[in-house]
Amino acid sequence: MEKVGENSFEDEIMESDIELEGEVFEPDNDPPQKMGDPSVEVSDENRDKAQLYKKEGLDALSEGKLIEAVECLTDGILLNPTSAILYATRAGVFMKMKKPNAAIRDADAALQINPDSAKGYKSRGMAKAMLGKWEDAAHDLHLAAKLDFDEEICSELKKVEPNVHKIEEHRKKYERLRKEREVKKADMERQRKQAEEVSAASAVVKDGEVITVHSSNELETKLKAASSLSRLVILYFTATWCGPCRLMGPVYKSLAEAHRNVVFLKVDIDELGIVAHRWNVSSVPTFSCVINGKEIDKVVGADKASLERKIAQHGSSKK
Repeated sequence: MEKVGENSFEDEIMESDIELEGEVFEPDNDPPQKMGDPSVEVSDENRDKAQLYKKEGLDALSEGKLIEAVECLTDGILLNPTSAILYATRAGVFMKMKKPNAAIRDADAALQINPDSAKGYKSRGMAKAMLGKWEDAAHDLHLAAKLDFDEEICSELKKVEPNVHKIEEHRKKYERLRKEREVKKADMERQRKQAEEVSAASAVVKDGEVITVHSSNELETKLKAASSLSRLVILYFTATWCGPCRLMGPVYKSLAEAHRNVVFLKVDIDELGIVAHRWNVSSVPTFSCVINGKEIDKVVGADKASLERKIAQHGSSKK
């Protein structure tokens, strides 16, 4: 959805909420549980004791004694901090206690020890699902399924994947809207710049007037402005000592007033001989018909009828 405002190209995309399935739990903010020191060298005796604590923890878990299970597994972890299965098992207990953040910490530890721990990915995936992190959950659960598929993973994926699909569709929808908005902004910016250029160019060419040019740079500016407006330019080369030029002066002015869509420029060849030379002017008066800075036709001599005909011919498509 898009808010409508005066400057609509600056509007923001307003995303709607997604209706997702499944229960999401508040994150647990308990102090982090005790973790073992992975740098400790584990003796066979401690490894065996850790296994006993693991068994006691599983027995407590089967009886629903979750706190006792965590305590036993923690004792085992402290004795053998290199056991990924101990961390992954305790993560499962934290899941049952609705403590997903604690479960994620244990799953991370298990995966750091054993990157191929299916139970670590499974526990972390289920914990992230509890927090509503559906895409992360699906990623971990799929990895767990590849390593050691079981029915619990399958069941959890059936809950998670519909939400992931909704999120992906939602993202695609609003990404498309954002792209459309960017295109719209770019179009409006182009239109704004074009309007500014047209306004500036119109001020330069002065509709209905004969513009006397006094320098090469000034001529280039006028021609560029006319090009931006897609207008025909009549470039009138004259001289003060030329009798036919004096006769054509008033005619040229009346043509400028009559054809406001055409740019009428005037150059004195004695003042700007270099310009006259560049435009191959060999006699005056000469009228060059210019479009996009290039001469497309010309009239040589005080021939009013020919000049009017050329203006009609070349100027009609540039209104």
